Parts: sequence; C-alpha cells; structure tokens
Amino acid sequence: MTTTTITPVINPALRDFIDPLTKQEFLSLERSLLNEGCRDALVLWGDTLIDGHNRYTICQKHGIPFQTSQNDRFSSLEDVMLWMIDNHLARRSVSGFQRGVLALRKKEIVSERRKLAEDANDTTQQETTPDPVSVATRNEIAKLAGISKPAVAQIEKIRKTATPELVEAVRAGTISINAAASVASLSEAQQVAAVAGGKKELQQAARMVREVKQKQAPKVLNETLDEAKPESQPSPVASNLMQELTLLQAENSMLKLKIVELSSELEKAGLKV
Repeated sequence: MTTTTITPVINPALRDFIDPLTKQEFLSLERSLLNEGCRDALVLWGDTLIDGHNRYTICQKHGIPFQTSQNDRFSSLEDVMLWMIDNHLARRSVSGFQRGVLALRKKEIVSERRKLAEDANDTTQQETTPDPVSVATRNEIAKLAGISKPAVAQIEKIRKTATPELVEAVRAGTISINAAASVASLSEAQQVAAVAGGKKELQQAARMVREVKQKQAPKVLNETLDEAKPESQPSPVASNLMQELTLLQAENSMLKLKIVELSSELEKAGLKV
C-alpha cells in the first residue's frame, strides 16, 4: 500500500455494505478522533474509499486532518466487499451478531461467484479469484465467524423476518441472538411494540414465544409412553380437557403480547394506559 492524501470518493454500495455503527459507537469514535486525531490512514481503491467511512465523516465534520493509503490488489467490486468482510471479522470489537451477518454475506458472494462460473463453465474465474475459506455450510460459517452453529441459524432467521427495530436492538446488545430469533416469529407490529417496551419487554416476549411453541409441539413422547402403559391412559374427557387447557394457555400468552402492542400504540397517541 502507498500513502497519499487525496479527496476520497464515496461509493454508496460500499458505504452501506457494512452495518453502520450504533449511536453510542459513533459518539465514542468521534470523541477518540477529537482527542487523538485520525491516526489510521483511510484505505482507497483508486479514489474510492473502501475502509474508514465513519472516520471520514467525522474528520469532514470537525476539520480533522487524515491520510489515505492505496490498495490496488482488487479487480472487482466483489473483491473489495470480500476484503471488507475479512477486515471487519479481524476486529475484536465486532459483536457475535455482526460477525455472523458478515460471514453470511461472504457466503452469498462466494456462492454467487461459483454459480456464475459453473453456468458459464468458466474455470479461469475460479482460478483467478480463489476463496481461501470455504463458507458453504453452517459449520463453516460458524467457524469463520467464531460463533456456534445454532447462532448461525438464528441470525439467518433474524435477517429474514426481523423488523429493522428488532435488528437494531440485537445489534446494540439490548437482546441476545437467541431471544431475538424467538421475537422475530411475531408479527411486525408485535416486534415493534416489544422493542419499544425495552429490554424487559423483549425478554418477556421471547419467553412467551418459547412457551407457546412448547405447548403447541407434538406430544410424541407422551403418546409413546401412553402406548407402553395402556392402563395409565387418561379418559377421553380428561384428554379433551387437557387439550383445551393447552390451547387456552397458548392463547393467553398471545393475548399478553397483544396487550403490549396496544399499550405501545396508545402511548404513541398520547394516551396513558
């Protein structure tokens, strides 16, 4: 890399490729730059900024001097994105959720490249753009991200069904990956209401979802035990009562979530519950 001082060009696709800092993280970085200056050079590919978008924004805002360095090893925008992912994965400050998201993005890029190469029967591309780390399975993604395999599956669910508010809550550490995956099963309105209620409300919503799932799960084990001990089988009336009780308990849990949602809407309308 060579060090220069030029005006970086912002590519929105690269700027938005990595999740933005939380408000607290941005303020912490801003304090650091104001106190110590911009010690690390911003990295450019040609004149395009590929690392240091937040530092550049803060330096521009406060007139803080900065240096730039060139990295000309890339032949495509995808090469840059893969480098950005590996660069962020190497940072200790990146959370488990963010690491999982980055590893999944790497899988998507690598998988698409392989598919295009196979479709075109282009062995040249495969030889010139090798992937040093395989990310084809959840085990490989978990290893790359340094998280568990179940966490990878939970992050996949969060990416597919969680609202932006819930994603921000898990990114900020307000709720765990495991709990966020449970809350992501709710409707968008219920997710937003739970996030608005804060950490305690989110934990309660996650617990209710788990309870409902447990009560609605097939009772295979109970049926097996009943067959092994026919003398202990409950009467048809008792079985019906137990089923009704299970459904009522599940409905009760969902009603509690609905109350949370309605309470949040009333508060937004300026009405007190």
